[in-house]
Amino acid sequence: MAALLPAEWIKNWEKGGKSEFVQLCRALSENKNHDVGFRDIQQALYELAYHVVRGNLKHDQASNVLGDVIEFREDMPSILADVFCILDIETSCLEEKNKRDHFTQLVLACLYLVSDTVLKERLDPETLESLGLIKQSQQFNQKSVKIKTKLFYKQQKFNLLREENEGYAKLIAELGQDLSGNITSDLILENIKSLIGCFNLDPNRVLDIILEVYECRPEYDDFFVPLIESYMYMCEPQTLCHILGFKFKFYQDPSGETPSSLYRVAAVLLQHNLIDLEDLYVHLLPGDNAIIEEHKREIVEAKQIVRKLTMVVLSSEKTEEKEKEKEKEEEKTEKPPDNQKLGLLEALLKIGDWQHAQSIMDQMPPFYSTSHRAIAVALCQLVHVTVEPLYRRVGVPKGAKGSPISSLPNKRAPKQAESFEELKKEVFNMLCYLGPHLSHDPILFAKVVRLGKAFMKEFQSDGSKQEDKEKMETLFSCLLSITDQVLLPSLSLMDCNACMSEELWGMFKTFPYQYRYRLYGQWKNETYNSHPLLVKVKAQTIDRAKYIMKRLTKENVKPSGRQIGKLSHSNPTILFDYILSQIQKYDNLITPVVDSLKYLTSLNYDVLAYCIIEALANPEKERMKHDDTTISSWLQSLASFCGAVFRKYPIELAGLLQYVANQLKAGKSFDLLILKEVVQKMAGIEITEEMTMEQLEAMTGGEQLKAEGGYFGQIRNTKKSSQRLKDALLDHDLALPLCLLMAQQRNGVVFQEGGEKHLKLVGKLYDQCHDTLVQFGGFLASNLSTEDYIKRVPSIDVLCNEFHTPHDAAFFLSRPMYAHHISSKYDELKKAEKGNKQQHKVHKYITSCELVMAPVHEAVISLHLPKVWDDISPQFYATFWSLTMYDLAVPHSSYDREVNKLKVQMKAIDDNQEMPPNKKKKEKERCTALQDKLLEEEKKQLEHVQRVLQRLKLEKDNWLLAKSTKNETITKFLQLCIFPRCIFSAIDAVYCAHFVELVHQQKTPNFSTLLCYDRVFSDIIYTVASCTENEASRYGRFLCCMLETVTRWHSDRVIYEKECGNYPGFLTILRATGFDGGNKADQLDYENFRHVVHKWHYKLTKASVHCLETGEYTHIRNILIVLTKILPWYPKVLNLGQALERRVHKICQEEKEKRPDLYALAMGYSGQLKSRKPFMIPENEFHHKDPPARNAVPATVQNGPGGAGMPTSLTINTVRLEEGTAEETADKLKEKSQGVVKVINKTVNATPKVTTSNGNSASNSKIIKEKDDKEKSGKEKDKEKKDKTPAATPEMKALGKDGKEKPKEERANKDEKAREIKEKTPKSDKEKEKVKKEEKASKEEKSKTVVTIIESKSSAEKEREKEPSRERDLAKEMKSKENAKGGEKVPVAGSLKSPVPRSETSESEREQKRRKVDTHSSPSHSSTVKGTAVLPKVPLVSENYSSSRVISVHFLQDNLNELKDSSAKHYINHTTPTLSKSKEREVEKKDLDKSRERSREREKKDEKDRKERKRDHSNSDREVPQDSTKRRKEENGTTGSSKHSKSESPSDSPRLNEKEKEKNKSKSSGKEKGDSIKAEKMEKSSSGSKKESRHDKEKAEKKEKRDSTGGKEEKKHHKSSDKHR
Repeated sequence: MAALLPAEWIKNWEKGGKSEFVQLCRALSENKNHDVGFRDIQQALYELAYHVVRGNLKHDQASNVLGDVIEFREDMPSILADVFCILDIETSCLEEKNKRDHFTQLVLACLYLVSDTVLKERLDPETLESLGLIKQSQQFNQKSVKIKTKLFYKQQKFNLLREENEGYAKLIAELGQDLSGNITSDLILENIKSLIGCFNLDPNRVLDIILEVYECRPEYDDFFVPLIESYMYMCEPQTLCHILGFKFKFYQDPSGETPSSLYRVAAVLLQHNLIDLEDLYVHLLPGDNAIIEEHKREIVEAKQIVRKLTMVVLSSEKTEEKEKEKEKEEEKTEKPPDNQKLGLLEALLKIGDWQHAQSIMDQMPPFYSTSHRAIAVALCQLVHVTVEPLYRRVGVPKGAKGSPISSLPNKRAPKQAESFEELKKEVFNMLCYLGPHLSHDPILFAKVVRLGKAFMKEFQSDGSKQEDKEKMETLFSCLLSITDQVLLPSLSLMDCNACMSEELWGMFKTFPYQYRYRLYGQWKNETYNSHPLLVKVKAQTIDRAKYIMKRLTKENVKPSGRQIGKLSHSNPTILFDYILSQIQKYDNLITPVVDSLKYLTSLNYDVLAYCIIEALANPEKERMKHDDTTISSWLQSLASFCGAVFRKYPIELAGLLQYVANQLKAGKSFDLLILKEVVQKMAGIEITEEMTMEQLEAMTGGEQLKAEGGYFGQIRNTKKSSQRLKDALLDHDLALPLCLLMAQQRNGVVFQEGGEKHLKLVGKLYDQCHDTLVQFGGFLASNLSTEDYIKRVPSIDVLCNEFHTPHDAAFFLSRPMYAHHISSKYDELKKAEKGNKQQHKVHKYITSCELVMAPVHEAVISLHLPKVWDDISPQFYATFWSLTMYDLAVPHSSYDREVNKLKVQMKAIDDNQEMPPNKKKKEKERCTALQDKLLEEEKKQLEHVQRVLQRLKLEKDNWLLAKSTKNETITKFLQLCIFPRCIFSAIDAVYCAHFVELVHQQKTPNFSTLLCYDRVFSDIIYTVASCTENEASRYGRFLCCMLETVTRWHSDRVIYEKECGNYPGFLTILRATGFDGGNKADQLDYENFRHVVHKWHYKLTKASVHCLETGEYTHIRNILIVLTKILPWYPKVLNLGQALERRVHKICQEEKEKRPDLYALAMGYSGQLKSRKPFMIPENEFHHKDPPARNAVPATVQNGPGGAGMPTSLTINTVRLEEGTAEETADKLKEKSQGVVKVINKTVNATPKVTTSNGNSASNSKIIKEKDDKEKSGKEKDKEKKDKTPAATPEMKALGKDGKEKPKEERANKDEKAREIKEKTPKSDKEKEKVKKEEKASKEEKSKTVVTIIESKSSAEKEREKEPSRERDLAKEMKSKENAKGGEKVPVAGSLKSPVPRSETSESEREQKRRKVDTHSSPSHSSTVKGTAVLPKVPLVSENYSSSRVISVHFLQDNLNELKDSSAKHYINHTTPTLSKSKEREVEKKDLDKSRERSREREKKDEKDRKERKRDHSNSDREVPQDSTKRRKEENGTTGSSKHSKSESPSDSPRLNEKEKEKNKSKSSGKEKGDSIKAEKMEKSSSGSKKESRHDKEKAEKKEKRDSTGGKEEKKHHKSSDKHR
C-alpha cells in the first residue's frame, strides 16, 4: 500500500509537514465511506507513530499533532490504541532497544489522549507495567483469569418451578389474567421482570411459560406477540428457537402427537419474524430424505396397482393375492409418525403466511404436501380469501348469492385480488402448488373457472390499448397454464361431477379449438403420468371402461350409457381412447356406443372430437390392409362412427374438417372417407353408385322430391345437423378450400399418391375423392344461401386457371351459382314489370339468362385453345355445362310415385286403430303438407323446364359452328362435353344422354345425331379401360340411357318417323347411280336405321368380348360393370347374348380362385344375363333382312350394317381408327340378313340351289363376269367422283398406297382361288338359271336402294370400295371355271347369322376355317381353334409391305375377317387336292388382263368425275356423299353376297366345334403353317381390298365344298343352324 505520509513532510515537519498531516486526517475523517476512512486514518496514524519509533520524528511533536487530530472522529482514541497495540507487538520482537524506548516515550506522551482502561484492554501486561499503568503484571494476569472464570464458567442458580412455586404461580396469574382492560404487554413485562428479580426465576423457564400460556390463549395474538418480542430483547436471539425446537422434540416419540396449538404459535412467531424458518426447520421431523423416499414409494405402489389391474389373474392366484393384500393393509394401518413439517405448513397456510409456506413446499417433492388433504384444504381456503373481492365483482353468476368469505384478521396475509392483473401475483402461484388437489374443493374450482370465463370475456372484447393487450396476453397464457396444470387434473380426481364439467366447458368454449385440443392432448398423454394418484385413477378408469364395454349391447344401451356418462365426467380422454380402440376392432359396436353417449356433457363431446382426430392421425396405424388394395377397416369404422356421432350430438366440427383439409394439403386422400361419412350422415346426402333408376329419376326433381325418393334411407331431421355443418364450414372458411383441394387431389391421387400403390387402391381413392367432392358440392349448393355461395365461389376462369381446378369440377361448383343468379335476376325483372303473359315471362327469363351467362361465355374462352371454338361456340359449351337434369325434364312419374306413397300412408293412418287421435291428426297433417309441397314443386319445375326449352330453342342456331367438319364438331362435343361429364356423377350420366337427345330434338344445325351415337357405341374399349370402378358404373348408366333412346326409335316405325324421320340429325346425301344425276337431301329410312342399331349392338359385343379376354383386372371389372348397367337394353339379339354368355362363363371359371371380386361380378352378371334370355330375339327379328340381291353389298365397303352403309368416318376420331372395323361388321351383318332369306328359300327342297351361300350363288358364267365388269366400271366412276369431293380430303393420302398394293393383293387372292378351283366340277343348269334371275333382280334393286352416309368419305375408303368389286370379278371368273369342270355345291345353311367377335361358327364353316387356317391362316391361328376364342392375336401391320395401309388400331375386326377367310379356306383344303401349276399360271395371266382393263376404266371415270365435281361441290359442305354404300349394295347384288358363307354365328353348337378342333389338329402340318403365315401377311396388307377378296375366296371355297359333299350334308347343316337360332 502506498505511504500516506511522504518523507518530505517528516523532514519539513515544522514548516509544512505538520499542517499537511492535519489536513490529510481531516479529509480522511470526512470521507463518507466509513470503512475506507477508518482504514486510511489507521494507516496514517500508524505511519506517524512508526516514524517516531524509528527516530525520524520527536515524540512530543507527534503527541502535539495527535492532540490536534483526536477531535476529528469519536473513535479516534480507540484507533490510536489499536495502532499502539500493533506497535507494541512489533517492537517487543525487535532486538534494537532504542526503538522500544521511542515507543514507550510516545505512549507516555499520549496518555492524556487515550484512557487507561482502553490501553489496559489492548496492550501487553509487561508494557503496561513499564508504562506504570499497573504495578505488577503477574498480579494483573491472575486477576483477569479469576474474573473470566466467574463470568463464563460459574452457573447462576435460578429458582426452578418446584423450588419457587410462588414466583411461578404469580407469573402464571399475571399472564392468565383478563387481558381485555387497559393492560398492555409493556406493563406485564415490567411485572415479569420484577417477579424474576424477586423470586430469582429462570428467564428461559419464564419464556417457556409465556409460550405455554400463549398456546392456550391463541386469540390474544395482539398481546402475546409484542410481549414475546419485548422479552426477547433481554435474551439471546436463538433462545426462542431452541425452546420451540425442544417443545417439538418432546412430541417426536412414535406415540406422541404434536398439538395444533404449538404449530400455530410457531407459525405466528415465524410470520412476525421472531424466529427464522431455517433455524426451526432443523428441529422438525421427518427429515427431507425420508419425505423423498416416501414419495418415490408412493409412485412405485401406484404403478404396481396399475400393473395388477391390467394383468389377467387366474382364479387360483386371486385368493392368494387377496390374502397378501389384507396383510399389507394391516401393516399400513399402523399410524405413520407425525409429520411436523406438514403440521407447521398447515398452520402457516391457515394464518395466511404464504411466503414461509411456499418455502416449506419448495423443500418437498412437487405436490407432495398438497396431496395431504388438510394442506390442500388450507391452501384452498387461502385462495378463497384472496380471490374473494374479484370474484364478487366479476365471477358471481346472475341470481346467485353465494356465501361471502371474510378476510384474514392478520395484516401480513397476502393482499386480496381486486383485478385480473393481481391474480398473477399470488393466486396463480398458489393454484400451481395445489395442482390436481384442487379437486378437494369443487366450489373453489367453480370460482376459478368463472373467473377464467369473465377474463375471457374481457380478453375477447376489443378497444383496449396496446400495453393492456400485452398484459392480457400474458394473463391468457397464465390461464392456459392453470387450466393445463390445475383444472383438468383436478377434474380427473373429482368424483363424476357433471356440473364441474359443464362449468369448465363454459370457459373452454371461449377458447379457439386449437388451444382446447392442445389442452386435451396434454391432459390425455402427459398429465396422468405426473402424479401417483392420477396414475391410479387412469388404471381404474380403463378397468371400469373394459367392464362396461364388455357388457354393452343394443338392449342395455341406457344403463350402460349412464355408466359411461358417469365415468366420462372426470376422465373423458382415457375412456374415449379405450372406446375408440374397441370401435376400430369391432365395427358392430358403433351403433350401441353412439346411442350410449347421450349422457355426456358438452366438454366430453368436445374431448371426444379431439380423441377421434387423434385416433385418425395415429402415425403407427396403417391406412391400408395388408394386401395394399383396400382401406383399413379401422379407418372405415372410425369414419362411420364420426358420421353417426357428429350427426346425433352437438359436437364442434371445425377441428375434424381442418384435419381433413390439412391431410389434403399434404396430398393424402385417405381421410376423405371421414368427410364423406360426416356429410352423408349430417346432411343426408348419399353418394352411391347403386342407385335405382327410380331414385335417379327422383334426384332430378326439386329438393323435396330428392329427400323423399332420392335416397336409400328416409332422410329426416337433418335440418339441425346440416345447419351445424354449414356453420362450421363458413365460420372457419373451409367450404371452398375443401372443394378446391378435393378437385386438385383427384389427379393427385393418380400422379402423386398413386406411385407405389396398387391400381385397385388408386382407383378406390380416386373414386372416394371424386364422390366426396360431388357429395360436398351438393351439400354446399343445397345449404348455402345464394349470397354465401356467390361470395365464396370465384368465377370459372379463376377456378380453372388460378386454382387449377379440373373443368368438370369447376363447372360443378359454379353451376348452382348460375342457377341462383338467373333465378334472382328473373325475379327482379318479374317484379319490375307485372306482365303475366307466359310470353312475357319467357322473355324475361331469357333476358336474365343472357345477363348472367354473358360473362361466363367470355370466361370459358380462356379454358381451351382458340381452335376449339371453330366447331362449338362458347355459348353452347357454357350452356351444356351450366344446365342440369332439373332444367331439362320433369320427373312426373317420380312425383306421382311419392304422392301415391303419401296417400297410402294416410290411408294406413286412418285404418290404424291403436294410434291415438291427436297423433293421427299430426301424422295426417304432415302427410298432407308434404303432398302439397311435392305438387307445388312439380308445378314450379314444369314452368321452369318450359322456360329453359324456350331459351334453348332460341340459342340453338349459334351452338355448333362446324367451321371444319361435322365430324370434328362431334369430336369436340364428345371430347369436351359428353365424356368428361358423363362419368362425373350418375345424374350427369343421365343428363348427357338426355342432352344429346335434346340437341337432336331441337333440330340443331350441324349436329349429326347419327354420327354422335355411332361414335359413342363404336368402340368403347378405351373409354371403359380408363375408368375407375365408379366411373365405369356411371359410363354404363350413360350408355344405358343412350341405348334406351336408340331402342325406343328402333322399336316402332311410327316413333322413328315422328322423332327422327325428318330431323337434320338423321340426314344423309343420296346420289343416284346410273339413272338419275340430280342431288337431293334425304333421311335415313327406318329399316336402314335398324341395321345401324344392329351394327352398334355388334360393336358393343365385340368391345365387351375384347375386354373380357384381355385378362386385365380393370378391363374385366369395368366391362362387367358397364354390361350390368346396360342390361335392360343390351344384348337384345340372341346370338350376341350367347357369345357374351360364353365369355362371361369362362371368366367365372378362370377367376374363381384367382380374383374373387371379379368372380363375384361375373357371376352376378351371368345370372342376370340368363334371366334376360327369354327377352332376346333372333337377329332376323331385330332388323329386317332384305332378299339377297338387294342386300348384296361389297363386303368391306360398307360401314353400317344392312343397307345403312354408315361411312367409316363415323367411328371414333377421324383418324380412321375404325375404317376396317366398321366395314367388316357391316359385311357380317349383311350376311346375316341375307342368310335368313335364303333359309326360307331352302325350306322347300334340299336341292343344290345356292341362294344361301354367296348371294350370287348360281352358275358363275362368263356372261355374269362381263356384267360385273360393266357394273364395276360404273360404280368405280361414281366412287372416284366422291373421292374428289372436298369433304373427303382428310383421307386422300391413303389412296396412293392402296393403288400400289392392290395388284399384289389381287394376285395373291387369284393364286389361292386358282388352286381351289382346279378340282371343282361344273354347276347344274338349275343353278345357272337361278344366278341369272338373281342378277336381274339385283339390277332392279340398284336403282331403288338408298345408301346413307353421314360424313365425308375418305378417298382411301373409296379406293377400298373399288378394290373389292374388282376382286370379286376375279373370284367370279375362277368360279365359272370351277363350274365348267362340273360338280355340285351344297349351300352351307348353318352359317346364316350375324358375325360376332370370338363366337363360334357353324359346323361347316368351322371345318373350312380349321382346314384353311392350317394352310393359309395367321401364324397365331391356334386361338381360332379354341372353342370360344375365335379372335387370333394378329400383328397390326402386314410384314410384307412397308407401305401398307394403316390398319385400324382396333384391329379386332380385321382379325375376325381373317378368321372367317381362313375358316372357309380350311374347308376347301380338306376336301380338294392342290392345283396343278399350269392351271395356276393361266389364272395369273387372266388376273393381269383384268387389272389392265380396270386401270383403263379408272381413267375414264376420272374424266367423268371432273365434270360432275362442280355439281357435287355444293352439297359436300354440309352434307356428305352418300351413294358409296348404295353402290356397295348394287355391286353386291351382281357380285353375289359373299357374306353368308363367311358369317359366323355365336350361337352355333359347341359340340360340333370340338369335333372340328380335333380334325383340325390332325390336319395341320409344318408346311401348311408356313403357307398360312405368308397368306396372312398378304391379307393384312390392305384392310379394304383384302376383305373383299377374302369373301370371294370363301364363296368359291364354300361352293366347291358344296359340290363335293352333296345335298344331304346341306340338310344337316340347315337343321343344326336352325336349332341354334
